[in-house]
Amino acid sequence: MTIWLIALSILLLVAISAFFSGSETALTATSKARMMLLEKSGDRRARIVSRLIADRESLIGAILLGNNVVNILASALATSVFLSLFGQAGVAYATIVMTLLVLVFGEILPKTLAIGSPDRVSRAAAPVLSVVVAVFSPIVSTVQILIRGILHLVGWNASDGKAILTATDEIRGQVDLLHAEGSVVKDERDRLGGLLDLGELDVSDVMVHRTNMHTVNAAESSDKIVDDILASPYTRVPIWEGEPENIIGVIHSKDLLRILKGTGGDTSDIDVRAVAKRPWFVPDTTALNDQLNAFLKRKAHFALVVDEYGEVQGLITLEDIIEEIVGEIADEHDLEIQGVRPQPDGSVNADGSVPIRDLNRVMDWDLPDEAATTIAGLVIHEARIIPEPGQAFTFHGFRFQVLRRSRNRLTALRITPLKREDRSPAPA
Repeated sequence: MTIWLIALSILLLVAISAFFSGSETALTATSKARMMLLEKSGDRRARIVSRLIADRESLIGAILLGNNVVNILASALATSVFLSLFGQAGVAYATIVMTLLVLVFGEILPKTLAIGSPDRVSRAAAPVLSVVVAVFSPIVSTVQILIRGILHLVGWNASDGKAILTATDEIRGQVDLLHAEGSVVKDERDRLGGLLDLGELDVSDVMVHRTNMHTVNAAESSDKIVDDILASPYTRVPIWEGEPENIIGVIHSKDLLRILKGTGGDTSDIDVRAVAKRPWFVPDTTALNDQLNAFLKRKAHFALVVDEYGEVQGLITLEDIIEEIVGEIADEHDLEIQGVRPQPDGSVNADGSVPIRDLNRVMDWDLPDEAATTIAGLVIHEARIIPEPGQAFTFHGFRFQVLRRSRNRLTALRITPLKREDRSPAPA
């Protein structure tokens, strides 16, 4: 009778061990965001789970302490039973039996069940675990102090490993994982990634360079200026005087149309300087997220970008920033620019002015954009020269061939992804 009672005690202890093992896995894998949503909806157990995972060190310490106590006690009881039945050979039998019991029923089985539904298991186990943590907290705290002291003696700071990843990095990694698993499609991944990138990009990374700006000359006749503005696909057009970099104002096409209506369509008496609004200049080092907030605060859509010397480098619009999140926005007035032209052989013909980020988004590539903004800039940066037409270079797993060059600008390139065995850093 005593042996059967001990056997039942061993099984109970293995069940408790399974509870601790499954709870540890569930609480480690549970979603903080999901628990927060459930907590806001009034779920009391979700509130307990949030409180437990807020102090993971104490939680894991209490679970490990409880798990080790029941496993050791179960092994000791099993050894005593097998010793009474088989003598000294009972030690070996007890080791084999308890290893199988703890491994299968105390570890693998509960962990497998818990990892399949961590939120539900963690909420079910939370009330009991909160009591366990409270009971074992003095012992766990003492052990933690002892461990920190030992680590300090060997020159290891226990806080060094905390906060290795920022919240942005964690979100980005989760989105990439969900995309790899098929839960998030490419367009959704790109939008979420673009939103996260706003804090890491400057306005210089997405601005329209001054060489591509559509501007009008204040010295031209009012008829010519009105024709240029009405023919432009843009609603806001900078006006310059003396030299193209000397922007004196920005003309909005709606303001111009109001003036035209007042004059009955007569453009000869229009004073374009009076129509132009004062330009807004922003530094090229402004973070894209800050610029977005500035646009919203000022209720503005257009700004001119200047460098540290006050020279105009380009322009940025609210649409440019939004396109970093949602992708290219086109309307019936946008010009069709074939900047990226995929070829049947898998290569891509691209204009040199195509931004690297846009090419990555369209082709789902991963070309670096830290050192350069455009494809031409990347080739020049890596080649350390301004290549001639026909020259080709291999880097970052791609082959870049210069197709056309205009003065010091690379205007067209062919980009070919290479197979892993064909990759070589040396220029061809």
